[in-house]
Amino acid sequence: MQTHNRPLTFRLRPSARYHCLPDGKAALVLLFPLRAVFIHAFWHPVLVCLGHDEWVPLEQIAEAVPHVPPEQIELFLNTLIQKGYVAQEGFPLLDEADYPALSVIIPVRNRPAEITACLSSLNRLDYPAEKLEIIVVDDASEDATPEAVNRFPGVRLLRMQQHRQASFCRNRAAETARGDILAFIDSDCLADPTWLKELVPAFRDTSLGALGGWVDAAFEEKGLDRYEKVKSSLKIGAWFKRSEQAERFFYVPTCNFLVRREAFLSLDGFRETLHVGEDVEFCWRLQDAGHVLEYRPMGRVSHKHRNRLAAFCSRRFDYGTSEPMLQQLHTERVKTLYLPWSESLFWLTVVLSMALKTALPLFLSAGLLLVDGLKKHRKLKTRQIPIKRCQIFTAIIRGYLSFVYHCCSFISRYYLVVVPVVLLLSPLTAAVIFGMHLTAGSVEYMVKKPRLNPFSFLLFFTLEQLSYQSGVWWECIHRVNFHPVLPRIIHKRI
Repeated sequence: MQTHNRPLTFRLRPSARYHCLPDGKAALVLLFPLRAVFIHAFWHPVLVCLGHDEWVPLEQIAEAVPHVPPEQIELFLNTLIQKGYVAQEGFPLLDEADYPALSVIIPVRNRPAEITACLSSLNRLDYPAEKLEIIVVDDASEDATPEAVNRFPGVRLLRMQQHRQASFCRNRAAETARGDILAFIDSDCLADPTWLKELVPAFRDTSLGALGGWVDAAFEEKGLDRYEKVKSSLKIGAWFKRSEQAERFFYVPTCNFLVRREAFLSLDGFRETLHVGEDVEFCWRLQDAGHVLEYRPMGRVSHKHRNRLAAFCSRRFDYGTSEPMLQQLHTERVKTLYLPWSESLFWLTVVLSMALKTALPLFLSAGLLLVDGLKKHRKLKTRQIPIKRCQIFTAIIRGYLSFVYHCCSFISRYYLVVVPVVLLLSPLTAAVIFGMHLTAGSVEYMVKKPRLNPFSFLLFFTLEQLSYQSGVWWECIHRVNFHPVLPRIIHKRI
């Protein structure tokens, strides 16, 4: 996460390598996952400026290609960021006249203290005041919430006479908003001063319809707080992400969500019949309408998550119930489980070797690994990309281990709740399911590096998985729709 007011800087990702090729072209190679992209010679000076250890300011990069406008260089680097080859810190500063009119929308109900803190943080926003509008929609509060909002001069308050839920409130505010961009934030969130200035420049891309930003945890005192800090369902990740045809399930949460007002209204806003998962459903419709959706790990908003165990589990259960509902609304989005042939056959032979207590299948496993490595090496060599065999085999082994993690994650996410029933029928199967769950949780612990001991992390991880999948199964049974837990198996990327 970048520090405030840091200038726009770039560098290569640690696993990326830049190679000049004999034919004058260049290639960027990502060692994990192993892939490459060819770069036109025109951009050689830009890539030469980038290293792995130091962040390079855009101004310095622009000096290497003085005939190219900085905006064009930034656009080129953004494409490499989206593909995973380049990392970015900081954000571009626009001229005051170039910032668009923007409306911040906050639905609230019975939260006087939270809305006071939220509006106080918005008062500290670094954004042209004449272009900023703040709208609070009170959802028929029964306490002093409206009075708390009225203490902030300049904030527009819309009051609902009946309790209609957040989606209804957001839609009513959007209809009366004056901004070209709508920025949604929740009443239990706090915005960083540069929240909008970090995210708004992305809309210079005219294809961009909506954008999500970084959601952090506001609390860090309890163990559950520190778990949420790294595992909140509102955290999209540490890298840029952009919607594409192959990714059918991408979304960003509404607690930190910016969207063009024109696009929002053309889609009739959020589906008001949904009280959970409405952000997912809108993001899917937005992409289906041809708009680009993007996530950027900047523009921080801090969320006051539920840090009591019962409330934490209840909320995860609610999230789980949204899966079957969303699947019935978007039947064209069929959940798939990607099991590539090479990794599947490799681990099948390993399991056979363990089951049969013989080393013979392991020779077949080694042969599959060797063939896969030589095939990838030949492909890269044909394209004249200089990469060592050891790097290729390292990437392949990491990929095979990643395959195990993803399989374990799926079982942990949807099938841990059936362990008590399976235990009566097949103790071995129940042990395998629980072992896969522990494997997924242990990998998450090593990757996320929380300020928690492993046992506490695995306890919260287990409770989260059980709560979420209980909601999924509950709604699957209610709707007689089991597609969320019975995905279509594919062996090749679509």
